[in-house]
Amino acid sequence: MTVDLLLGLQWGDEGKGKIVDVLTSSYDIIARFQGGPNAGHTLEFEGNKHVLHTIPSGIFHSKAVNLIGNGVVIDPVIFIQEIENLAPYRINFDKKLLISKKAHLILPTHRLLDAASEAAKGKAKIGSTLKGIGPTYMDKTGRNGIRVGDIFAANWGKKYRNLTQKHLKMLKSFENSIEFNLDEMEVVFLESIKALRKFKMVDSEHYLHQAQKVGKKILAEGAQGSLLDIDFGTYPFVTSSTTTAAGACTGLGIAPNKIKDVFGIFKAYTTRVGSGPFPTELFDEDGETMGRVGNEFGATTGRSRRCGWIDLVALKYSIKINGVTQLMMMKGDVLSGFDKIKVCTSYETSQGLQDYLPYDVSDEDIKPHYEELEGWKEDLTQMTEFSQFPQNFANYIDYLEKELETPIKIVSVGPDRAQTIYR
Repeated sequence: MTVDLLLGLQWGDEGKGKIVDVLTSSYDIIARFQGGPNAGHTLEFEGNKHVLHTIPSGIFHSKAVNLIGNGVVIDPVIFIQEIENLAPYRINFDKKLLISKKAHLILPTHRLLDAASEAAKGKAKIGSTLKGIGPTYMDKTGRNGIRVGDIFAANWGKKYRNLTQKHLKMLKSFENSIEFNLDEMEVVFLESIKALRKFKMVDSEHYLHQAQKVGKKILAEGAQGSLLDIDFGTYPFVTSSTTTAAGACTGLGIAPNKIKDVFGIFKAYTTRVGSGPFPTELFDEDGETMGRVGNEFGATTGRSRRCGWIDLVALKYSIKINGVTQLMMMKGDVLSGFDKIKVCTSYETSQGLQDYLPYDVSDEDIKPHYEELEGWKEDLTQMTEFSQFPQNFANYIDYLEKELETPIKIVSVGPDRAQTIYR
């Protein structure tokens, strides 16, 4: 019996989708435990690129069952579009995809509230993807939400109408009103609800308990990153769910003592989408090069990502709060060509050097303190074994492994499934 957990250790976009896809052949069930369609998990293989938003990243494998857990919030419109985009691959969703009845639904008015709220913040905006995710989680914790299981109930229409009316009253309270045509939005939404009813819904916690009993191997897949966690991220510039290891327990109904390995994914450098603090962010040619070579654009929004050197203060913090047992480093190939590689080992503050993440990373007095390592020029993308790595890249990996006190088991040197090297 194995339940392993995979999550991102930075501000998201670490490459979790690729690693889930790579690991899926070793598991029977891939279970997504939190987040919504703001996630964009990119997979590349056989010359094709795929971006998944709600569906777990093991969907292209013939063996694994993919489960959307209770901690996820689902936009039926985006979900059905995603299903339609997968039509050419003739996936048997009846056998390969399950949805928790306890997952919450994103309504059209949730998206309107998201847009109105973000517009009202002006320059202080959080950087929401405007997918309605935050307002959906607010309704969930406020005990007003609508769950997937509700769409089969006799009073589904009444529940939907009552919550929509509540949202419309809330929209009137915003000074900067937004234009919308709810009737048009509802036509598409209600058609998507009809399509959603055709999928297999389960009591996901019971399903996973039974799977564990018979020895099924389960991989819990996280979305976003640990530094976007609602409790432990760079609040308030965070997402609305628990992106850390604890989220797998609440988002799937898995007991903490059932989790074996925690796989932590991180980039060889650091990126962030949207607003919020970013101590190692670069505004020079080095940052521009990282973004261009790494193709750093959001898979969901298309927004360019902010880029900077790796931040070990933040990474150590994420490793500790998640109990990470193995690390997987992504996009090492992007750093090829730099004469020097900088590593942030502490923050310079008014109280001196600090090697742990402070309460408020937004403090303008915080400056990264760097150590420098020698860079490498070689193209890593065609390499297939660790022994082929240039010495300075191997030194970089060894240095990070020592500093992070956690083994780096996988090194990715490109976006394709095949560009994955085990140590």
